[in-house]
Amino acid sequence: MTPTARLRALLAEPRMIRAPGVYDGITAKLSEQAGFPALYMTGAGTSASLGYPDFGLVTLSEMAGAGAVITRSVSVPVIADADTGYGNELNVTRTVREYERAGLAGLHLEDQVFPKRCGHLDDKEVIPRDEYIAKIRAAVAARRDPDFLLIARTDAGAVIGWDEAIERANLALEAGADMAFVEAARTLEQLAEIPKRVRGPCLLNMVRAGKTPDLSLGEGEAMGYRLTILPGLLLTTTMMACDEVLKQVRETDAPPSSVGVPSVRDRFRRWGADEWDALRTRFRDPIERKAAE
Repeated sequence: MTPTARLRALLAEPRMIRAPGVYDGITAKLSEQAGFPALYMTGAGTSASLGYPDFGLVTLSEMAGAGAVITRSVSVPVIADADTGYGNELNVTRTVREYERAGLAGLHLEDQVFPKRCGHLDDKEVIPRDEYIAKIRAAVAARRDPDFLLIARTDAGAVIGWDEAIERANLALEAGADMAFVEAARTLEQLAEIPKRVRGPCLLNMVRAGKTPDLSLGEGEAMGYRLTILPGLLLTTTMMACDEVLKQVRETDAPPSSVGVPSVRDRFRRWGADEWDALRTRFRDPIERKAAE
């Protein structure tokens, strides 16, 4: 099965998909090895990996390139942040094609102005409703693989009002989007309301210390969500762990103990060292290979 077909098969199952946010080959491989059936390429994490805040500073080419690194690193389907589509309908068309070419299984497209801001920051701005729906139509027309998942995100709730956000989500689904993503619900009541009022599958975005209140994945599934992304899960954990170990080295002038730490060889195995080592002599003459052993 293709990654897009695998993602569609997962969505057809009763259980909600849990997709941790990844932003490079390391976080992607670790998440796959942990047993998650799908991954989410976070825009905030990708921006941070390039040294930028999530302010729409990363380009289409950089995002598609990061997506290609992640998809070549894992076998599970990957859904990616596509921000605003990086422009108008022409840019959206190219975005869909480049993301498909990178091996991604789907994307979400939002209605913020360009450049955008993280959905869990204040002072967001959104484009007019008709411009947003035109972008969704362009994305639908641009995909070459009908299984490629198109998720329509709206940030209108924080700018225009909650009813407008729900209306935009429903209009996007009518225009051909496969799933709705109503961003930054502020209360548990709003979270529960989204799957009831939106006429199609819904995505839940769980951002640590963001606008949306914390809840368990099971609670989100019970509300009716079909996919939950956790964009800051690994980025925040990595940032906090790095801060702590760097502080420790600065204060003690010594690296942490090696006791209980996986060996260098074992660490390399997480990135496929055994497979690559097997290729070192595989294509040599049998006599030469035996001598090398």
